Amino acid sequence: MASENSPLLAYRLLGEEGVAFSANGAGGPGGASARKLSTFLGVVVPTVLSMFSIVVFLRIGFVVGHAGLLQALAMLLVAYFILALTVLSVCAIATNGAVRGGGAYFMISRTLGPEVGGSIGLMFYLANVCGCAVSLLGLVEAVLDVFGADSARSSGLQVLPQGYGWNLLYGSLLLGLVGGVCTLGAGLYARASFLTFLLVSGSLASVLVSFVAVGPRSIPLTPRPGPNGSSLPPQVGHFTGFNSSTLKANLGAGYSKDYTTGAMMNFASVFAVLFNGCTGIMAGANMSGELKDPSRAIPLGTIVAVAYTFFIYTLLFFLSSFTCDRTLLQEDYGFFRAISLWPPLVLIGIYATSLSASMSSLIGASRILHALAQDDLFGVILAPAKVVSRTGNPWGAVLYSWGLVQLVLLAGKLNTLAAVVTVFYLVAYAAVDLSCLSLEWASAPNFRPTFSLFSWHTCLLGVASCLLMMFLISPGAAGGSLLLMGLLSALLTARGGPSSWGYVSQALLFHQVRKYLLRLDVRKDHVKFWRPQLLLLVGNPRGALPLLRLANQLKKGGLYVLGHVTLGDLDCLPSDPVQPQYGAWLSLVDRAQVKAFVDLTLSPSVRQGAQHLLRISGLGGMKPNTLVLGFYDDAAPQDHFLTDPAFSEAADGTQEGGSPALSTLFPPPRAPGSPRALSPQDYVATVADALKMNKNVVLARACGALPPERLSRGSGGTSQPHHVDVWPLNLLRPRGGPGYVDVCGLFLLQMATILGMVPAWHSARLRIFLCLGPREAPGAAEGRLRALLSQLRIRAEVQEVVWGEGAGSGEPGEEEEGDFVNGRRGDAEAEALAGSANALVRAQQGRSRGEGPGGPEGGDGEGGPATALTFLYLPRPPADPARYTCYLALLEILTRDLGPTLLIHGVTPVTCTDL
Repeated sequence: MASENSPLLAYRLLGEEGVAFSANGAGGPGGASARKLSTFLGVVVPTVLSMFSIVVFLRIGFVVGHAGLLQALAMLLVAYFILALTVLSVCAIATNGAVRGGGAYFMISRTLGPEVGGSIGLMFYLANVCGCAVSLLGLVEAVLDVFGADSARSSGLQVLPQGYGWNLLYGSLLLGLVGGVCTLGAGLYARASFLTFLLVSGSLASVLVSFVAVGPRSIPLTPRPGPNGSSLPPQVGHFTGFNSSTLKANLGAGYSKDYTTGAMMNFASVFAVLFNGCTGIMAGANMSGELKDPSRAIPLGTIVAVAYTFFIYTLLFFLSSFTCDRTLLQEDYGFFRAISLWPPLVLIGIYATSLSASMSSLIGASRILHALAQDDLFGVILAPAKVVSRTGNPWGAVLYSWGLVQLVLLAGKLNTLAAVVTVFYLVAYAAVDLSCLSLEWASAPNFRPTFSLFSWHTCLLGVASCLLMMFLISPGAAGGSLLLMGLLSALLTARGGPSSWGYVSQALLFHQVRKYLLRLDVRKDHVKFWRPQLLLLVGNPRGALPLLRLANQLKKGGLYVLGHVTLGDLDCLPSDPVQPQYGAWLSLVDRAQVKAFVDLTLSPSVRQGAQHLLRISGLGGMKPNTLVLGFYDDAAPQDHFLTDPAFSEAADGTQEGGSPALSTLFPPPRAPGSPRALSPQDYVATVADALKMNKNVVLARACGALPPERLSRGSGGTSQPHHVDVWPLNLLRPRGGPGYVDVCGLFLLQMATILGMVPAWHSARLRIFLCLGPREAPGAAEGRLRALLSQLRIRAEVQEVVWGEGAGSGEPGEEEEGDFVNGRRGDAEAEALAGSANALVRAQQGRSRGEGPGGPEGGDGEGGPATALTFLYLPRPPADPARYTCYLALLEILTRDLGPTLLIHGVTPVTCTDL
């Protein structure tokens, strides 16, 4: 459903005319007034001229002469097959919504995101800039070939001086002409392109007529230099007219040396030259900001232009093979002039195609640059390109591009750069195919283009074909372009880009995650693949940051959900108060650098909200199996936002980018003595509810005392050694049998082992305390436990301690489970037992620090590894809810002054000794 901010409302769907778009909207700069080009003038003409370029006049003989007719047609079919695949993708994307200024860059960036789109857009821009320079230098060489003072041709008009400086001057003058046309706007460019189109069409028409009207003739060829500087004997080419013998001789390949470079030609090199001249299919798409109806004009005009140029190329290949011998084709690439009825018209066509190609490249580059500047991906570097005229012409981008072309002209010869330009074009084409492929694979309901003659097969084949052509034309340029794209993407990722465009990666991830979640069958779960899937209930994250990070370490690649209950009744509220909170919680997850989902609910009580979250959090086979709660005590909450470096914010309470700081999105910590949202009774009831729902329970106390290096994401190998103590026996049931082998005891061992796998805890030494009865012989139980640890592949130090002495009379096993917890032995005796257990644990912690039996004051002061975290067995809550408060008091006594402690009760088997 469209919200108040939906872009659909900008169209005023009430039949009003003259719809005005925003500066960065569908109309591009200047709004709808800038959109005035038709399909023919805006797409067909520039695309045809770009795809013809100078190849149609000066490289037909080169291709047919070296490759022969059959291989030339095969090359043409392969080249146009690759281009047609990209055209299908362009048509699909262009008919799926409003196409704004920027053409291919807009299509790629709005699909693949600003990082990939910005990098490829900049490369596509540079390709157009260099392509403009190449066309201008080609035009200069074509002019000097006839009118240059050093020309080998005897035309009588050799009046233009030659040399590097003169060539640069001629190129600059032509660039000034091209830049002037583009600066005055797309309308003048369209008229100039149409005039050029007429000249090129007239020139081609004269060439086609000449093939039929001109009789057989011999054509003297320019003498070629010999190996020692001497000239070779002059050769003569023959125009035979339509002759079957000539066609038969030209069917097969006859690769030889190229007289312009001296290099031996082969299939790949000839194909690269042909393909270089056909890569102008985006010329119309680049004008998307000036088209009246780009969603219709781009696909229709591009298809018409591709079909027209393919027909002309095929016709010229056949006519040349029927009428010209191989000598003429291989030794005079400009033979059209020699066989033309009026040779000057061919010259006009050559000059016109070069001029139009340079204009198309310059104006296309300026539109891409303006779109990049409008999106502000590269900051102040492209700020001048945002300037537009009153009519919407981005003359700032034109001047910017004109300056870069002028710099490229200083390089003079650009033969080596031509391959790089083509490779950059192919990168953009591959990205367009990849964009369409991603949209098709994502199966998003809003991807429903009116152009349906495509599939993911054509998109995938287009990507593969473009990549193959890149490395076929120039492996070095292809590798360099991919490296440049990676560096630019990394730069844009580090700089950050707009997130409101929509990322197709999110749609693809959703599609794949849904598919695999359906395949994640809970009936196939096995204990050897068990992992903790945690639901951490958080009241206020200001006081829970250490626990939030500790739980992130305990998850071991499993599900981790941050749950929060907002108190309230939806019937009494005008709207849901939970939905606006998600943004703050997701920002918290990002800032804390934890891999967690967020699940919020509204409930009249925290206990009911916890039940909701335990039941509905997760999806399919990914549902929480362990509830994590902070401990319920009287300690004053700390505000970790004030001390954690990751949450440091500006003095005005804003983050980078001007968004509100997290400190303003969460309330301050609860003041000591103020009412709580959760009563002691409900707290214990929540624990009992989780156990009834077959969920494991973890209660965390004093996690704020953990040193920051224990909660970091890095390695803790350089930190001081420390102990992690595990007490796998219910200390409130001292003589209840071999508690270290029950399900809960093994769960404690598993969780402690998982924590030791985290880099920050690699230096931890796991200690397991085995409690013995006063009459139990030492050694036997320890041996059984060590054998069990060996089977479970757990490295740990085992220590036996005597426990149960004075805790009650009778033989081992005499007390029933829960005697002390359920109050059958009296509250005073239960509290005394909890105090004794607490003293026992603290004594072992003191012994690890080298303290004497009397506590911290009684040791020798040398100190050993300290206990960083203690795992204790959490007894089940009493069956009588009236005993919940006493139960909580026992837990408080048990864990008093122990430092960071985890009370854990496991109800599911989690260890396995089998493969």
